[in-house]
Amino acid sequence: MRVLVTVASRHGSTREIGAEVAEVLRAAGHDVAEVEPDDVGSVDEYDAVVLGSAVYVGRLAAALRELVDRQGAQLADRPTWLFWSGRVGEPPLPAAEPDDVRVVARRVAARDVVSFGGRLAREELGLAERALVAMIEAEAGDFRDFDEVDAWAGRVAVDLRRLERDGTVPGR
Repeated sequence: MRVLVTVASRHGSTREIGAEVAEVLRAAGHDVAEVEPDDVGSVDEYDAVVLGSAVYVGRLAAALRELVDRQGAQLADRPTWLFWSGRVGEPPLPAAEPDDVRVVARRVAARDVVSFGGRLAREELGLAERALVAMIEAEAGDFRDFDEVDAWAGRVAVDLRRLERDGTVPGR
């Protein structure tokens, strides 16, 4: 299957998660394109889509929300998965799922929504970001679990194979 993996990431940490997802899907035999959300003109050429986003100030990244605004109906017409990252520290912050995650998931008819830990490197942050991190007392460090990412991407690959085998790829 031709799969689009598109990830909105400000500092690259979430993009690295998306690259790992793409690699697992490629290893499972899928043709995977990794494209920045702002560069996705259409999803018509893809059989399935994986959307990813970092969370900033309690919301999914603007680039991902804008992609969903542009392509929501087409995304809902094909198998789509959604992941987000950004929780850092012990216990993980933010504790709650961002409000717009479920809204986006409904708009694209996401088959699954998952959250992965994030990475916070203060030296990469701008002044406003550092102020926000200080205000919520977020812990710096890398809280991503790539074994967890691999397991989820493996489940996506299995679901794609089942859809392919059954001939039930929506939108095609």
